[in-house]
Amino acid sequence: MSRSRYRSDRGLIARMGLTMFLLGLLFVVLGSLLVYYFKGLGLVILVAFLGAQWFFSDRLALYGMGGRIVTPEEAPELHGIVDRLCAIADMPKPKVAIADSDVPNAFATGRSQSHAVVCATTGIMRRLDERELEGVLAHELSHVAHRDVTVMTIASFVGVLAGFLTRMALWSGMMGGGRRNNNNNNGGAPVVLVVLLVSIVVYALSFLLIRTLSRYRELAADRAGAYLTGQPSALASALTKISGEMGRIPARDLRQAEAFNAFFFTPAIAPGFSLSSLFSTHPSLEKRLEQLGRISVELNRPS
Repeated sequence: MSRSRYRSDRGLIARMGLTMFLLGLLFVVLGSLLVYYFKGLGLVILVAFLGAQWFFSDRLALYGMGGRIVTPEEAPELHGIVDRLCAIADMPKPKVAIADSDVPNAFATGRSQSHAVVCATTGIMRRLDERELEGVLAHELSHVAHRDVTVMTIASFVGVLAGFLTRMALWSGMMGGGRRNNNNNNGGAPVVLVVLLVSIVVYALSFLLIRTLSRYRELAADRAGAYLTGQPSALASALTKISGEMGRIPARDLRQAEAFNAFFFTPAIAPGFSLSSLFSTHPSLEKRLEQLGRISVELNRPS
């Protein structure tokens, strides 16, 4: 946990610890399977995927949303809000970025506090006033202070690897189950089947675990951001305004942004059925507003 002035959240710490423990068990199962069947190649795959996920996840998220790092001269208002919040929270200032997108959103990424980036889209900057934008950025900086980005980067590694192995096993099966099958009847096909089944199970379990953790961490970030600024009503206003504006965004743009929902302040969900709407990375708007309402009452209650 960071030593910033963001409120410590024992519930978030406990859930992160439990989720990482369970994902660690899944990783051990998947890793053991890889090394057992593929020997040295399995170890190389593990190291390569973990390294890529750790070092490039922040750049991929920023690149995928078309974000670019901006200087205080280029975005004085945005930098001013981040400077003020970091001073209040007593935390290092992350890099500040802007994504040229009409989808009204913001996100934090980076494998550690020293490599963190907070990004706002041009769409959200145009639609929110300064108080509302401050509430959103306080929420995103909470993710950095609580090391949410680091945890989610590591947590998502298991699912990414399992998804890759599933595709690899399917491809191997379509190619004939491996050349070993020609020389040994007990060779390639059973190996492919075992890898496929284990990978599918691991992917499904990691998917559900990460979604559960993601929903709680969003509530925790709302809570921490509201207490830091002392203005939960501003964050509630931003949530309501952004959720209403999402319906005005072309479905094509929302679908392109859906891949980054786990990072976003609020999910970009296109109309109709999708996995994003069925297994949401965020709690419902009603639940978030209810929590902010309780905090507002608490802060305004005479001491």
